[in-house]
Amino acid sequence: MTDSQTTTSSAHCGLRRSVRVRFTGSDGLNLWASRHGEDTAPPVLLLHGGGQTRHAWSDTAIALADAGYCAFSLDARGHGESDWSREGDYSARALAADLSAVIRSLPARPVIVGASMGGLTALLTLGEDASLDCEALVLVDVAPRLEPRGVRRIIEFMRHHQDGFETLEQVRDAITAYNPRRPPSKDLSGLRKNLRQHGNGRFYWHWDPAFLNHANAPTKAGSMFDRARLELAARQLDVPVLLIRGYYSDVLSDRGATELLTLIPEARYVVLKQAGHMVAGDRNSVFTEAVLQFLKERPAATEPESCRTATTEQHHETPLS
Repeated sequence: MTDSQTTTSSAHCGLRRSVRVRFTGSDGLNLWASRHGEDTAPPVLLLHGGGQTRHAWSDTAIALADAGYCAFSLDARGHGESDWSREGDYSARALAADLSAVIRSLPARPVIVGASMGGLTALLTLGEDASLDCEALVLVDVAPRLEPRGVRRIIEFMRHHQDGFETLEQVRDAITAYNPRRPPSKDLSGLRKNLRQHGNGRFYWHWDPAFLNHANAPTKAGSMFDRARLELAARQLDVPVLLIRGYYSDVLSDRGATELLTLIPEARYVVLKQAGHMVAGDRNSVFTEAVLQFLKERPAATEPESCRTATTEQHHETPLS
């Protein structure tokens, strides 16, 4: 892990310093992250969804830093500033290997917060590698059983705009069409951090098009992650778990969440009203509050299983407005 440069981020809570950090992935790829908070504070690793970048976590990272944590928002391989795979390998295996490398390079046991693809990667990695030492896992609108219709809608959105956009207004309109519950962005310049502008002047999403075209892509394999493998990994988890679901999500249904809670009966479960699959973006303040509350109340990862179950079962499902 290497600190590269210091930048400044702006949010409603004021100016916060962020440090650009480089990790080395499993294939020697450079994986870039933003660090908010003191590097001696307890680490929280934030993993975005497919087609997103680390900037999806900006407000949450600032809030975590304010609460005394060191938040690392990581760009997955092929996303944001991180290197594109030379072989076009964006398989579950490659993503899990990258995450293992990042976790092992952190100075202390992290809490992992993973949304969508990031959550599935974390679930698979922690469930299959008992040698990885983590404090807790927060899964954001994801479980082994996902709704095919919602997954297809994400893929269609990503595929539809591979030819780029002429203007930032077109980018804003495309995002609003996909997620009409979220008010359109007023600050168009803020969209640039999720885009690349080519020499032709057009704007393109900040991810490798091979992400949708490789052999294990969702469009070819139905899913990047094997459901049976994820279910087995869930049974093997030995850390406190929080599952957060967006009430209006078309990706994770109540059935999918319930099945995951059967596999991890001691997990906590929070449903965020007025949120869809993009939970952190739809209701960021409430989402972050739920994460911080979990971190405050969670049992230690080293506690006996009986203690962990007794502590969390009474909070099995918590709806938040």
